[in-house]
Amino acid sequence: MGVNLKDIVPHQELSFDQLHGKTIAVDALNTLYQFLASIRQPDGTPLMNSRGEITSHLTGLLYRTSNLLKLGIKPVFVFDGQPPKLKHQELQRRADFKKESREEWETAKSEGRLEDALKHAKRTSRLTDEMLEDSKRLLDLMGVPHIQAPSEGEAQCVHLCIKGEAWAVGSQDYDALLFGAPKLVKGLTLSGKIELSLVELSSTLECLGITREQLVDVAILVGTDFNEGVRGIGPKKGLKAVKENRLSELEIGFDLDEVRGIFLNPKVDDDYTLKWGSADEQGLVEFLCGRHDFSQNRVVNAARELVARQKEFSQQSLDRWF
Repeated sequence: MGVNLKDIVPHQELSFDQLHGKTIAVDALNTLYQFLASIRQPDGTPLMNSRGEITSHLTGLLYRTSNLLKLGIKPVFVFDGQPPKLKHQELQRRADFKKESREEWETAKSEGRLEDALKHAKRTSRLTDEMLEDSKRLLDLMGVPHIQAPSEGEAQCVHLCIKGEAWAVGSQDYDALLFGAPKLVKGLTLSGKIELSLVELSSTLECLGITREQLVDVAILVGTDFNEGVRGIGPKKGLKAVKENRLSELEIGFDLDEVRGIFLNPKVDDDYTLKWGSADEQGLVEFLCGRHDFSQNRVVNAARELVARQKEFSQQSLDRWF
C-alpha cells in the first residue's frame, strides 16, 4: 500500500525518451500486483491456464518488460524478502480485506453486476510462492536480472541507486523516498492511464523545507506499512506538525524510533550480481506455451524482440570503449 504523500510531493513531467539508456530498479511486488489487479476478464476473473493457474502476472511481466526494453529502458526487478515485524499487522489487515473483497466479488458476479464484480475482484489479488518463483523463472528466460532483497524490496532498490547501479527506483509508492531514493519514477505502466513522472528527493526536501528525517516523520504521522497514522493527520497537517516540532503534543501510540529505524537504517544486501543475459526463445516457448498456454506466435515475437534489443544494449556497451 505504501504511504500517501501525493498532496505534498512535487512531481516533474517525464518522457520515455528521457529514460532511454537508463537502468531502473523496479519494485517487483508492486509491479506484479498491478498486473494481477488490471489483467482480468470483464467479470473480474484473472487470466488462467488450462489447469486453473493464474497467469495475469506472467502476461504483464512479459509484455511490459519487452516494451520497456524496446524503449531503451533497462529494468532490474527487486523482490521483497522477510518483512519487518512491524509490518505483520498491516499484512494481516490486507489479508482480511482481500477475504471480504472476495466475498463481495462472488456476490456481485452471481448477481450479474459485472462493473461491481470487477471493482471488488481487483482488491483480491494475492501472490503465492509459486507465482513469485514463476516470475523469477520468466525473467531468467528473458535475460533480465532480478535481485532478492533481505527485507523491503524498495530499500534494496534505493541501495542500487546509491551505488550507481541504477538511475532511479520505479514504483507507484512513495516509500522509496523515505528509504533515501535520489530519484523515483512513477507511471512505468505504459498503459497511458497513469502519467509518467519523476520525483527527486533533493527537490522535494528543498520545496518542503525539511530534511529526509523529517519527511520520514511526516510519513509516520500519516501512516505507513509499519504503523497506523495519527487520527486526523494527513500529509499537509503532518508536514505542519513536523515543521513546528509538535510531535510531542500528539497522541502517538507506537514506538516512533522503531518505525524511523526501518526507513533510516534498512536491511540491504551487497551479495548480488547484476547480469544481463540474452532471451532464450526455446525456453520461453516451453515455459509460457507448453506450461501456461500462451500463444506461441506472440511469445516467439516477444522473444525475438528481446534478443534484438539486448544486442543493441551490448553494442552500446562495446562502443563506449572506442
